[in-house]
Amino acid sequence: MRIAVAGGGPGGLFLATLVKRADPAVEVTVFERNRADDTFGFGVVFSDRTLAGIHEADPVLRRALTEHGRHWDDIEVRLKGERIRCGGNGMAAVVRRTLLALMQARARDVGADLRFSAEVTLADLEEFDLVVAADGTGSRIREQLDADLGVEVETATAKFIWFGTDYLFDGLTFVHERSPDGVFAVHGYPISDEVSTFIVETDEASWRRAGLDEFDVTRPPGASDMVTKEYLEKLFAEQIDGKRLLVNNSRWGNFRTRRTRRWHALEPRPVALLGDAVHTAHFSVGSGTKMAMEDAVALAAALTAHPDDLPAALAAYEEAAQPSVRKIQDSARPSLAWWEHFGEYHDAFEPWQFAYHFLSRSITDARLARRAPDFVAASHRGWVAAHGAEPLETPFTRHGWSAPGRLVAVTTEDGVPTAVAGSLPLGEERAGPWGAVLAAPRTEDGLPDALARLASWGEAPVLVAVHGGTALTRTRLCEQARLHQGLPALLVDPDGHDDAARDRALTAVLSGRADLVGIPS
Repeated sequence: MRIAVAGGGPGGLFLATLVKRADPAVEVTVFERNRADDTFGFGVVFSDRTLAGIHEADPVLRRALTEHGRHWDDIEVRLKGERIRCGGNGMAAVVRRTLLALMQARARDVGADLRFSAEVTLADLEEFDLVVAADGTGSRIREQLDADLGVEVETATAKFIWFGTDYLFDGLTFVHERSPDGVFAVHGYPISDEVSTFIVETDEASWRRAGLDEFDVTRPPGASDMVTKEYLEKLFAEQIDGKRLLVNNSRWGNFRTRRTRRWHALEPRPVALLGDAVHTAHFSVGSGTKMAMEDAVALAAALTAHPDDLPAALAAYEEAAQPSVRKIQDSARPSLAWWEHFGEYHDAFEPWQFAYHFLSRSITDARLARRAPDFVAASHRGWVAAHGAEPLETPFTRHGWSAPGRLVAVTTEDGVPTAVAGSLPLGEERAGPWGAVLAAPRTEDGLPDALARLASWGEAPVLVAVHGGTALTRTRLCEQARLHQGLPALLVDPDGHDDAARDRALTAVLSGRADLVGIPS
């Protein structure tokens, strides 16, 4: 078999290594449009918990992280002069250029043919039995396929830009600063003994007020936004001890989440898609490099298991690789939504609650406590200091109506909440205490209409009971009610009365996502 890999990033190189190791008789040629030592970006980061499959497949990444990388256990959140740490988050990072050099050498050692400064099209690869598109988010091979792959692309509203810095963070660090133009946040982490990655996010309004929208993004790759570099160096000067920001194709963009139903095509010839060419997940949750390397493990295994049947091999590849990617993308969406709205949380919450809100965006209190018991205990102490009781045992009172705790029973009719705790009617405005009902939409496209309805109530209701929709849309409406309308929010959890439901309720209240949580009676 002859395999052409379009794209010499970690995913493509790892696939070449694994295929040649499994069967040296297979011919594997990697075509990379850039030179061997070209790379955009600075470092790649991996979670300890996610690397078992990659390490088992081949030791090249383990060696790179051990010999050249930086490892840490804590996440640090910096906000309003405070630094809050959360342990139990083992991670490691390495310079991307170093990783690529080691992976190139490893692929050559096992017999792969690597060709650089070689951009190819499908027409150039007719003599190969299989083409693997590992050529990134802008994959030209994917765009040349005349096939319905079921592609969905969502573009985030938040802006981000990628720098390095000669300031050394001691682990994954999130820094938040307010300028006269808005709130800007950093994802920083060390990648060597000399350099850290420095990713900045902000909302579009802040970005425009700061005058950072003037860079011409149509300029060829390589040119960096020096106006933004100067602005951010000044804004974060105290946080990085006056050190420099380093550029490498550093320019603002909006993260695009790509979901694809089919990862292969058989006509006009067999093509498999791998890594960012077929899926993306926001970098706050999913490492694109790690996901591409896991795709490589699955594809190599499928090709080895079905050496004489490409259709069966490519179907097996999808079946093996897609579930974990869907899981990561599902958890990445609430994380990405957090970054789209973090300026609201920066202004609304005390540092302890902001940190808890951030670190619980894709995980519940119980799971977070198993990972970082000291951090969770400190968050509970912060709530008790402010309210005098644990979150779910804290009384609630407004407009003459009260509940002894924050977890309440909700009466429903045909799935629509009609009363809380048997005493607060929900629905139409009436004399005496009453609560409004708001149905969350099934998709985020329906949020503007729901938000318009929310704004129409003023401050009259005791609370707004948000039900239906998805966990994300329910949460967004609850936060809008609390943070923008000044209305207490009751989040109606449709999924039962077990310990997991109580755990979700505790997380929602302690994080400030909702004031109360309702369980249908």
